[in-house]
Amino acid sequence: MNITWKDKLYHQREELAQLLQDPFRQVAWQVIPAWPERHHIENILIKHIRSIPYCHSLYVVDIHGSQVCGTISPDGVVEAHFGRDRSQRPYMKEVVPTWGFLLSDAYISELRHRPCLTALHILRNENEVLGYLAADFDLRNLPASTELYQEPGDWRQIKGDPAIRSQLFQQTHVESPMDRQLSQAMIILEEMITQRGVFQTQIHFSSSQATIWLTSDPYRYRILDIDALTDPDICMLYPRHAYPADAMIPKDRIEPILATLEQLRHADENIYLRVASINLFNGMISVTFSCDGSHYMPYDEFLQKNTAFWFGEAA
Repeated sequence: MNITWKDKLYHQREELAQLLQDPFRQVAWQVIPAWPERHHIENILIKHIRSIPYCHSLYVVDIHGSQVCGTISPDGVVEAHFGRDRSQRPYMKEVVPTWGFLLSDAYISELRHRPCLTALHILRNENEVLGYLAADFDLRNLPASTELYQEPGDWRQIKGDPAIRSQLFQQTHVESPMDRQLSQAMIILEEMITQRGVFQTQIHFSSSQATIWLTSDPYRYRILDIDALTDPDICMLYPRHAYPADAMIPKDRIEPILATLEQLRHADENIYLRVASINLFNGMISVTFSCDGSHYMPYDEFLQKNTAFWFGEAA
């Protein structure tokens, strides 16, 4: 089963919540007897802020979201925040679970304009809810997952601009310079991918250009215009490079992939291919049509689809 980015994020937040919950609870228990004495509360927060891992700032609000003390940071107290109304901040609109601890969703901070999240702990004196202990965390300071998130390899369809879709049948395929020499351009791209170290390419059929990335220089892209795409001499600028052993797309599948893209470009006058990309290491093919809808799918699944799948039986 593929792990989505939301699944990955959920597990990372669970780990962070487990790390924070106990020290946060210890501070909350000490604040309750000091309520509502501002300076007493501030002294407790100053004493214990460093006991909460990665905490950027610590403060207390009443049940209406009004701050009852200054904001405590490891560098001191921001007195001006006393009385600050935080009732409309995203974390104050979330529901604190019955066990009294909430780790909010990430949001953009109001003052620093950076991604942050906030932990809240209910301050309850017997049956009366007094307010909340709050701690802010800058996402830059939080530990990231030790494993890099991997993009799922299943088919995804993403709808594009609805304004383009609504005008779909009022437009027709207009031949581009690349269309007039498409077979030659596909042969040159095959050479670049299989023999010259290109591991990703994005082909713009309507604007007659391709963007390429090389395994020997992966952080920079290069643009091949229509002159380069149709001139075999361009291959001489790129040294021979062994096809990557860890590529997910087999070398002998590049030619049929490009042939299928060429077919999709010419298959229908209204719904035609505008942009396509190939990534050897993801093993994925993406296609974007004139309706502005995009599909991402594994190369083998892409090769199994015929024109009837894309355009209906009429094609």
